[in-house]
Amino acid sequence: MGRLKQKGKAGAAKNFMTRSAAVKKLQCSLADFRRLCILKGIFPREPRNRKKANKGSSAPTSFYYTKDIVYLAHEPVLKRLREHKAFAKKLSRALGRGEWSAAKSLEEQKPVYRLDHIIKERYPTFIDALRDIDDALCMIFLFSTLPSTARLPREIVENCFRLAAEWQLYVMHSHSLRKAFLSIKGVYYQAEVMDQTITWLIPYQFTQSVPPDVDLRVMLTFLELYQTLLGFVNFKLYTDASLVYPPPLDTKKDDMAAGVGAFSLQAAQAQAKKSTEKVKSVSIDGKTVTGKDVRQTIKNISASGPQQEEDAEMLESEDKTSEEEETFVPQASHSQVASDLPTLQSLNSLPVSTSSNVFAPYTFWLSREVPRPIFEFIIRSFGGRVGWPQSSGSGSPFNESDESITHVIIDRPPVHKDETPAQRELRLQRKYVQPQWVVDSINAGKSLLEDTYAQGKPLPPHLSPFGESAGAYDPTSHPEGDDDVDMSDVEQGEEDEVEDDGEEGSDEEADTKKDTLEAALASVSEDPASLRAAELAAEAAGMDYGAFEAKVKSAKKGASKLSKASEEVEQEMNKMMMSNKQRKLYEKMKYSQQKKTAEKEKLESRRRAIKKAKADN
Repeated sequence: MGRLKQKGKAGAAKNFMTRSAAVKKLQCSLADFRRLCILKGIFPREPRNRKKANKGSSAPTSFYYTKDIVYLAHEPVLKRLREHKAFAKKLSRALGRGEWSAAKSLEEQKPVYRLDHIIKERYPTFIDALRDIDDALCMIFLFSTLPSTARLPREIVENCFRLAAEWQLYVMHSHSLRKAFLSIKGVYYQAEVMDQTITWLIPYQFTQSVPPDVDLRVMLTFLELYQTLLGFVNFKLYTDASLVYPPPLDTKKDDMAAGVGAFSLQAAQAQAKKSTEKVKSVSIDGKTVTGKDVRQTIKNISASGPQQEEDAEMLESEDKTSEEEETFVPQASHSQVASDLPTLQSLNSLPVSTSSNVFAPYTFWLSREVPRPIFEFIIRSFGGRVGWPQSSGSGSPFNESDESITHVIIDRPPVHKDETPAQRELRLQRKYVQPQWVVDSINAGKSLLEDTYAQGKPLPPHLSPFGESAGAYDPTSHPEGDDDVDMSDVEQGEEDEVEDDGEEGSDEEADTKKDTLEAALASVSEDPASLRAAELAAEAAGMDYGAFEAKVKSAKKGASKLSKASEEVEQEMNKMMMSNKQRKLYEKMKYSQQKKTAEKEKLESRRRAIKKAKADN
């Protein structure tokens, strides 16, 4: 007799667990359960049959894998949360009884948990951490601009600002920035760090307010994880670049709104040199003894007796072996595979592309209305020097009267005012451009012409450089509708000419030539041989080149219509062979494509209407 199966003990009922059952098993509150799931990367799952997973009940609930909940039961953070719950009870009891000394001692022994082991679990390698750093950067840059409130402590905002500044300093130092885009939400940046593409968003520096309906507890839990992650990443990047981490902060500059300029990058070679010197020299009884003194003492001992000579030889050999061990001699590798594998040092030492030094020959001056943190970061990341007025913050490396300034970034209309000859000469030596020129130049990978972006001129369209607009409306391209309208008129006129020619030529030879030409035009395709044959037939029939081009285009249009009709029939046949799920997914994809095409046609029709109105006026 087979083994009897009990209801709710196998299958989906065993593999899945409801949220209430998980909270009961872990013996924690719902808020702590949410925090654990966020920190460990555990999220709800959808079973195939909700009724079977819920042991016959159809009540709406969230399901989790039972293995994930068992995994959470052994988490050290859960133990710390339980200790904190007991600590809170003891503290409230002590405060209620007026036992201030006991409350103070309890506060000093407050349990605190760390997330280092979670970072190591979720990101086994450094490249994995870099791949998942996008969301962390967006969250940290967002909180660095928020005001501190009762719900958002000041220490969290300051820590986010410090981490964001450290990341920007590294990107500027390594020239890793590749693209930027000024959008309504903020400024999008894209950098390449260790051969990984990283994209993040920085909001504009306006007065921010935290909406009351936003659950800050959930966001602060994510922020807690992201702060630990970015701290690890910054430490690794600075260490590989031989820089001191954390970078020293000048408090005076920070108080005067210097921003990123308040931090200074320092090489770690000097500290390494000091540490090696300390190892080579030892202080005994207040006297410094070096390796040279030890060798001299050994030589003096070797002059007195054979036994002492042997001891001296042993000491000398030990000293030599220790010196040989200290000095590292690189040897040729016998393994071909190991030599070909890239390391973090080799990736960091790759040559910098020329596009990352676009602004190396230039010196910029930012006007007071230009957002200084954004353009200071962009210009310094691409090798340029930048200065700003005192009203934008302290720390500018030069003044506005500096003769080395080549470009002035200005975002206000030109104003005519009286100038001295020296001021006029200085103004003529500089290029006054609008801020969009900086971003468009780095996206193009070269310095664009300044005349298009001159002060007060209407700017060209600012397009996204991330490739998201593939197949969408491009305002810089030539409108397709204009070509269609013009060519239709040409086709109509040339068809009339051909008809007139047909009426005039009444011989049989002209008819045969016309038949030959129509057959050649009907067989025109992308093949150059068929196009050449049609050209020869048109030349023999006496047709001019303009009429021939119109005929070729109309023939291609007819062929494209036929091919489109055949494709539609083929698509319908393929849809019949799909499953219901695949068909619905395919229809959703087609719907989104048609929506994008309709939006593109709408914008192009508006453009043609504006162009026609300008031509009429």
